[in-house]
Amino acid sequence: MKKIKISFAIFIILLFTYILMTFILPSIVDKKYNPVLQKPPYKVSQTAQQITDTLDFIADLHCDALLWKRNLLKKNDFGVVDIPRMIEGNEALQAFTIVSKVPKNMNFDKNTGETDAITLPYILEGRPIKSWFNLTQRALVQCQALQHFADISNGKFFVIKSKTDLQNFIEKRKNNRQIAAGYLGIEGMHALSGKLTNIEVLYDAGVRMMSPVHFFDNELGSSAHGVLHTGLTDFGKEVIKKMQEKNMIVDVAHCSEQMLDDILKLTTKPILSSHTGVKGTCDNVRNLSDKHLIGIANTGGIVGIAFFDKAVCEPDAKHIAQAIQYAVKLIGIDHVALGSDADGAISIPFDITGLSLITDELLKLNFTSDQISLIMGGNVKRFLLENLPQ
Repeated sequence: MKKIKISFAIFIILLFTYILMTFILPSIVDKKYNPVLQKPPYKVSQTAQQITDTLDFIADLHCDALLWKRNLLKKNDFGVVDIPRMIEGNEALQAFTIVSKVPKNMNFDKNTGETDAITLPYILEGRPIKSWFNLTQRALVQCQALQHFADISNGKFFVIKSKTDLQNFIEKRKNNRQIAAGYLGIEGMHALSGKLTNIEVLYDAGVRMMSPVHFFDNELGSSAHGVLHTGLTDFGKEVIKKMQEKNMIVDVAHCSEQMLDDILKLTTKPILSSHTGVKGTCDNVRNLSDKHLIGIANTGGIVGIAFFDKAVCEPDAKHIAQAIQYAVKLIGIDHVALGSDADGAISIPFDITGLSLITDELLKLNFTSDQISLIMGGNVKRFLLENLPQ
């Protein structure tokens, strides 16, 4: 009897410790892994601020905020993205992309999928037990989290799943700029757990954009940061075809060069790269070559310029603008957008309220206000209205 009481007491202590950790640790980890190099408020020219504040549609093609146990309805003093800061920064639309697995000791050049650095954070964040060791469930939990924020936002935030949703949101925002929206993407289709049928499962959960790979090779083919550097597998080709049948957007971020070549041959619809740099201003394995920039544009697609150091070499608004300028000169103003990679366990130069810093640098490069409008969100709006499901 005494042993039972001792065991029960130990269980209660462990349970209490675990519950306490789920309240305290997530924000500590979030702050550590998502530092903002320059804190607000941000100083820009009056013209830049006025242009940014009056743009009708600012959009960002990539952030990983759902990976962290952050209240997105609260204005946080850490990390990059939440809904109050979207509204403050005049950002209408944010792509919330779902990370389901990354390797331990991840590097930029060569990773395998043998280890998983997401399991422990999921446990410590108090995520549902079914998602601790199942990649598809991890993705579904993040889908549910975004929808939950929308459900309890009192009409301040909307999840976009169709052209009609986006059209309705645009109309609402004409009369109320104190609202924002998001749509769901998947970063790495290992989240399918090797099953073609899980495309339907994730689609039903609201996912409208998926990239084949993230930081390691998987069942679909090779990552730019993987080992094999080959192209699409037969399964990968099946997935791309199935996605496009359902009007899901193919995101080629993190793909190996051979995989991107294969997707360009296979695609029947416009594709995009949600967060990338360009080799023309910052040459590394992650960034897009001129050939691939042109290839994406030729599908009718868009390229989101990322904000982190490996994308632009120097993580600041000046170098982001220079990468944008390079891409615009090569593929045209209609094919370039923002794709920050905010909250992706990287250092970021400013939070979402600092987008006017990019406007300022684009003005210095002689971009017009109409051109800035397209880069900052107009191209994304047009692309989604043309390519989301009806």
